[in-house]
Amino acid sequence: MSKFSGELQRPLVPETEKHGFANQSLESILSDSELGWGRKAVAATGVEMKLLWRIAAPAVALGMGSAVETLCGQAYGAGKYEMLGVYLQRSTVLLMATSIPLTVIYVFCKPILLFLGESEEISSAASIFVYGLIPQIFAYAANFPIQKFMQSQSIVFPSALISAVTVLIHCFLSWLAVYKIGLGLLGASLVLSISWWIIVVAQFVYIVNSERCKYTWTGFTWQAFSGLWGFFKLSCASAVMLCLETWYFQIIVLLAGLLENPEIELDALSICFTISGWVFMVSVGFNAAASVRVGNELGAGNPKSAAFSVVVVTTLAFIISVVAAIVVLAIRNVISYAFTGGEVVSNRVSDLCPLLALTLILNGIQPVLSGVAVGCGWQAFVAYVNVGCYYFVGVPFGCLLGFYFNLGAMGIWSGMIGGTLMQTIILTWVTLRTDWSKEVETAQQRLNKWGDKQPALGQQG
Repeated sequence: MSKFSGELQRPLVPETEKHGFANQSLESILSDSELGWGRKAVAATGVEMKLLWRIAAPAVALGMGSAVETLCGQAYGAGKYEMLGVYLQRSTVLLMATSIPLTVIYVFCKPILLFLGESEEISSAASIFVYGLIPQIFAYAANFPIQKFMQSQSIVFPSALISAVTVLIHCFLSWLAVYKIGLGLLGASLVLSISWWIIVVAQFVYIVNSERCKYTWTGFTWQAFSGLWGFFKLSCASAVMLCLETWYFQIIVLLAGLLENPEIELDALSICFTISGWVFMVSVGFNAAASVRVGNELGAGNPKSAAFSVVVVTTLAFIISVVAAIVVLAIRNVISYAFTGGEVVSNRVSDLCPLLALTLILNGIQPVLSGVAVGCGWQAFVAYVNVGCYYFVGVPFGCLLGFYFNLGAMGIWSGMIGGTLMQTIILTWVTLRTDWSKEVETAQQRLNKWGDKQPALGQQG
């Protein structure tokens, strides 16, 4: 166990490399006979997280879960409190069913990774880690609807507190499973699944017992199994919308890996995307605020308040993103040293910082507009916009600049920023041209369509 512990604590990439943390390919690391099992285990975990976690369960489950965000927000604003519990259960049923094919992907992850070009050794190690994550898929299916159910009622602090406590429990259980019991990768992934289920159970216990949810949760009902097809269509549109956004920026890294001598480019992009991810977390908060507020106001029949909410949230998000962009530009020559001491990578990060600053600004506005779209139920429209802007404009333009004009990672990123800019312009134009009174009518029609009455499970015949 001490040898395993020491291996895990060592850096994955040898310190003799001076260009950052992405210098060696995964294959070369695994083929090095001097590397211990622990470091190969870390690499296996990384493969799973990048190739499966981002592609399968979370993106699909979170995307499909945003359908309940639309309906719960509008129902709460309309005073149809009992329907929130129905939408929660209906979404959970649908996501649980969707989790079954996702589970198949996890079960057959080893042949999938082999097909994607990974070695036999790393595919076997990754599959062990993935098997322990299978219960986590179903935790996602329950957690995301619960989160949207609570957010639509502006209940945020309990979820944050539960998550904070779970982090502490997770750290202890991880130490116990990996180091004391010796379960290794399987233990680490099983603890992840357990931690997610702790969050799910704790949040559900809060919902059942809280005074704030006594009107929105009235017990289990057969209504959860009615209207599933319409709910499925809205959920699929939501999933497509989110997945297209999630995968889009992963393509930049994939394309950069096809460049000649991509090591420095990948290192610099990794640093830039890490910074972008941190700032993006702020935008995610504004996304939720925009969705909830717009949905509540539309359900309540307040078109002017809905429009005003859009202006306020977008303005605040824009100001914060501009400040973040200015800070990045001001420290562009030293910002990379928080991640690596390599001067070559630092210079490349400095060159990419103008693009990073522009990305921060766009990522400040775009999530808010996506939140407005979710609040209004425009997911299908946004999915079409994403396909056109991202994959018919951004990716081809990025390839053209990066490979044909030999601009490298800067060209690839510039082209794909063009796709994001076009998407942001379209969503801004549509939002500015929105007839909010008509959106109120649409919200009422949607609630009436899915507001059918069925008895609770304990009240049958």
